[in-house]
Amino acid sequence: MANSETIKTDDLDSNIDSLRASIDEIDIEILDLINRRLLLAKKIGGIKKQKGEKVLDIARESNIINRLLSLNKGLLNKNALHHIFTEIIGSSREVQKKEIITYLGPEATFTHIAAMNHFGHTVSFVPQASIRDIFSEVEKGVCTYGVVPVENSIEGTVNYTLDLFFESDLKICAEIYHTISHDLLSTTDNLKDITKVYSHPHAFAQCRKWIGEHLPELVLEECSSTARAAQKASENPGSAAIAAREAAQMYGLNVVASRIEDFTRNITRFLVIGHDDMPRTGNDKTSIMFATAHVPGALYKVLGPIAKAGINMVKLESRPTKYENWNYFFFVDIEGHIEDPNVKETVERMKRLCMYIKYLGSYPRAKG
Repeated sequence: MANSETIKTDDLDSNIDSLRASIDEIDIEILDLINRRLLLAKKIGGIKKQKGEKVLDIARESNIINRLLSLNKGLLNKNALHHIFTEIIGSSREVQKKEIITYLGPEATFTHIAAMNHFGHTVSFVPQASIRDIFSEVEKGVCTYGVVPVENSIEGTVNYTLDLFFESDLKICAEIYHTISHDLLSTTDNLKDITKVYSHPHAFAQCRKWIGEHLPELVLEECSSTARAAQKASENPGSAAIAAREAAQMYGLNVVASRIEDFTRNITRFLVIGHDDMPRTGNDKTSIMFATAHVPGALYKVLGPIAKAGINMVKLESRPTKYENWNYFFFVDIEGHIEDPNVKETVERMKRLCMYIKYLGSYPRAKG
């Protein structure tokens, strides 16, 4: 009986060894194919340089991933596929031309994580202390693109980002939707050892119920960002931070509790800003800002061409002009690309009804 069991075990081990050998062969093949892809990308980069074309083609990259998602019939889930090919595409861009992406820092903010998910981990990332600094560094050409938050499904619009578009000539090149999830991070792994919690005010607000149930008597100290909270928690034993899970690895912290937010569907929309005009993909969004005369019915008249053209308006936001009391700028997102005849004609009609209008960009529509 013992000999029979030994033989079966040996057979199973042999099968595992055989399967692992096959995996090793496939890994070598994958590595070779990736390097061949990078070589082709480098050649394309040389041609682009001769023609004076930009390296980043967000529309092309979006189409590549969408095509692969539609072709995938195997065990690879869509999130893993998206992550793998984002990194491969990012590496392809990097061999063509080194890119610098700037974001609202420090490291491990949700803006940083959204930027890495969009551009891949191989590009160079530079943190900034403020959204204005992001606009400034991209405008000066120090950084290729910037990533800024623009709205959250729970907290609403990031007004400061909208205000800066009035002063800037930068365009919206892409949008990113990132699900916000909060973890409790600490140098300890025991909830009972924690006496103070750091985080951003929004994170405290979004985890109010969990904090009340599990940490009702602890000191809560506000920080400029969840990433800064993670930094402070790493420096102060007995403290914790409410931050993104990715911050745990960056700052050497343990995940004490996961997904402690009160609302599970908490999504922030980020914008990629730069100097480039994005080509049509067939699934695009166009953003404009405008000001109307301060008379009854002015806004209704300006929006009339959108309704008449049958174009779907997906966002309408107002902001004070700051130059004259009770006057407002309006920000509108509509479906379609500025090169689409009906969109172009609609924006032209709106111009005739506005005191001021500014085209902010057309870009691939992301899945929110």
